[in-house]
Parts: sequence; C-alpha cells; structure tokens
Amino acid sequence: MKKHTKSAREIKEEKVQSLTDKLSRAKTITFADYRGLNANQLADLRAKIKTAGGEFIIEKNNLIRLSLKATNHNVPTQSESILNGPTAAITAYNDEIAPIKEIADSNKALGLPIFKFGFFESSFLSSEEVEKISKIPGKDVLRAKVVGSLNSPLYGIVSVLSGNLRNLVYALNQIKEQKGVN
Repeated sequence: MKKHTKSAREIKEEKVQSLTDKLSRAKTITFADYRGLNANQLADLRAKIKTAGGEFIIEKNNLIRLSLKATNHNVPTQSESILNGPTAAITAYNDEIAPIKEIADSNKALGLPIFKFGFFESSFLSSEEVEKISKIPGKDVLRAKVVGSLNSPLYGIVSVLSGNLRNLVYALNQIKEQKGVN
C-alpha cells in the first residue's frame, strides 16, 4: 500500500486555507518586518502575543496576499509594495490592541519588529495609524479609568455630606457650651 504524499500545491493550499481562517477570525491584523530578531527573541515575542490573545504568524508574502484577498482585506494598490521582505502577521482574537502593544513594546526595547500596515476589522491602517493604536491604553487601564471617574462624584458627595455633618456637630457643641450643659 503506497502512502499518498502531498504535492507542493496541496501544501500551499492548506497553508492559505489555515491563514485565511486565522485572518477571518481576527479582530485586528498587523503586519511587521521582523528582520533582525533572533530565534530566542521571536520565541519570546510569540509567547507574549499568545498571552495577549493573539498569534504571531510567519508566512510567505504571496500566501499572505492570497489570504488577504480571500478575506476581503484589501490593500490599496499604492501600498502593495509594503508586503515584501520578511513579514509577520500578528492577529488579535480577543483584545484588539493588546498584541499590537506587545509589538510596540518589543520595538521600544529592541528597535524591532517594525510595523508595515494593518487592518482594524476590514479597514486598512498605515504603519503610522498602527503606531497610534499601539499607544492607546489597554482594556484594563481604560476600565480602571472609567470606574475611577464614576467613583469620583460619589466621593465628592460623601465629602460634602460629611462636611455638613461636621458643621452640625460643631454648631451643636457651640450651643451646648453656651448653655453650659455637659
């Protein structure tokens, strides 16, 4: 019995199908040039992105182009040249920004990887726009700010009410002293 080996075409089709599935599930997709990162740095970055709810995928640019086309993520014609050289696709499945922030943090520490472009849902983002998104605080920080801003009016009310109570107690003490009551 002869075992069927897959042809190069079948392997490419499977890779495109797998990548297309990942891109279609992603809330945001960012593409970055990872040239210059060593194997340990790549492994560390992959782990951080996975923890952040994303995936760091290295695939051939032609297969990325096919997957983008299949998922209706259109790269403007004037920007097609940005999909050349070593390219990693960074997908975000849960928090739209957390994996992008991991890339930005790595860039701050190592100078790499460098954003090429991205997609927020199906909207194309230039490298500058991806950079701006990376500076947005994470969901937990934003939630803490909202809770803090909701709590601050309550603290103000408590302070005003306790001030009135202090004034009442002070006034009653003054009356008590005037009348000479112990």
